[in-house]
Amino acid sequence: MAVLTLDALLRSLKKGARNPEPVYLLHGDEDVLKDEAIRALVDTAVGSSRDFNLDVRFAPDLTPESFHALVNTPPMLAERRAVVLRGVEQLGKRKTKLRDEVVRYLASPNPTTLLVLVVAAGEEPDAEIVQASTSVALEPLSAERVPRWIQHRATTLGITLATDAGELLLKAVGNDLSTLSRELEKLASLAVGTSRPVTAEDVTSLVGVRRGETVFDLVEAALGRQVARAAQLVEPVLEQAGMSGVKIISLLGTHLVGTALARSERDRGTPVARLPDSLYRHMQSVRPYGMRSYKEEAARWTAWSGVWTGRELGRALRAALAADNALKTATVSDDRGIVTQLVLGFAVTKREAA
Repeated sequence: MAVLTLDALLRSLKKGARNPEPVYLLHGDEDVLKDEAIRALVDTAVGSSRDFNLDVRFAPDLTPESFHALVNTPPMLAERRAVVLRGVEQLGKRKTKLRDEVVRYLASPNPTTLLVLVVAAGEEPDAEIVQASTSVALEPLSAERVPRWIQHRATTLGITLATDAGELLLKAVGNDLSTLSRELEKLASLAVGTSRPVTAEDVTSLVGVRRGETVFDLVEAALGRQVARAAQLVEPVLEQAGMSGVKIISLLGTHLVGTALARSERDRGTPVARLPDSLYRHMQSVRPYGMRSYKEEAARWTAWSGVWTGRELGRALRAALAADNALKTATVSDDRGIVTQLVLGFAVTKREAA
């Protein structure tokens, strides 16, 4: 059976109304999307009877006997019940009797039980279980899809998110869905009892990030060689929750590499008008993490490559690596000083300008 994506799963549930497959295996590196898939499956199977007909367990805590009883318990005042089993990756590692019992069950599952098997992020699913179930791969969303996911999640939480609020939240937090989900839940709790949309000012108040002072604003100033502005942003960016010098330098390094790629294409004679499409294809194949819209980043790299030479970018990358090492090895780290020194080094000297 072909491996489904989340979109394909949701479409199949809509088409099948209240008749999902008996067993689903959720795997991949995006745990937030696994939770969305679980909610959709459980809602479809048991709906409002979840209080009586839903069990969530951790696989290593079960015995073959308790698993057998769990999946064969009749539903209470409903057509189906649901069982969510997390930590399934640990079954295959130990080749236990429990795994053998699970595999036997998959050959002839109980038609009144929906069984959802969940594999932790970073773990490979058991090939035999994949073959015997409906497999759903939940991988990180592409950068282009994250803004739409933010709006979708906000709607699910019962709030309306103004466009500029979503943009600021994304610039402040990045593409990590778990962090975005937590911040959206906080915004939803603040919006209880109000009907107005959540604004950028609400995001600033909650997350502590003002417009124009996100880590991406710092990156744009640094790569655009507006070093005074970049240096001014170092302190307010470092004061933000969860931010560190290592994170800033990692993001700077990613964009330096992208800009160096654009500069290399220029130097090989690629027409500037074709650069964004070429860079976008590179990103689609590599899928770098933590980026905003790939098309928008490709346009930025193209623009920045016009104010750097290949040699300058090489020096900047070496300086970023040295700064990263300094932050990771120093006994007393001065994040602000090291990052500020790095971005000031991106300045155009008189000789370079000439």
